[in-house]
Amino acid sequence: MKKIGAYIVVILSLFTIACEGPQGPPGFDGFDGEDGIDGSIFEAEAFEINVDMTLNSDANTYEYLASNYSNGITVLESDVVLIYRLEEVDNGVDIWRQLPQPIITENGTSFYNFDFTAGDYSIYLEPEFDATLSSIDLTENQWFRIVIVPAKILNSSNLDKTNLSSLLQNIGINENEIEKFELK
Repeated sequence: MKKIGAYIVVILSLFTIACEGPQGPPGFDGFDGEDGIDGSIFEAEAFEINVDMTLNSDANTYEYLASNYSNGITVLESDVVLIYRLEEVDNGVDIWRQLPQPIITENGTSFYNFDFTAGDYSIYLEPEFDATLSSIDLTENQWFRIVIVPAKILNSSNLDKTNLSSLLQNIGINENEIEKFELK
């Protein structure tokens, strides 16, 4: 009987110790910041351009120099720009190849290459021979797809950058939503 009484005292003391006291005064309101645009965890962008490249005889290259990104896209210093060239269309399926890309011609080897900053990008055809001998098939009516991805995403995952379809799927971009720009 003494044990039952001791158990009851222990249980009652647990309930009285676990009870809450009165609620304290409310805290101060925080500072109200400006409303921002709702976004996702990361922002990736993609667009296509159709260009005629211009001969730069001083550099022995053909080039397309973009002074900004299309459609007001903002590129951060930490973003990575990937560029793909439309190689061919096979049974209605676009075949894209990542730049830099070598092209072997009857005159020798040329390289599609690019560079970028947060404010602009450039695409080059750099032949190992006299650039004026380059075929217009390589310099005119060229389609490029530009994909902008936060570096944190590329560095923290096993994304295959060479497979454009897989990359777009993994960063949440639908092929049908990619804007196309004729910049000739």
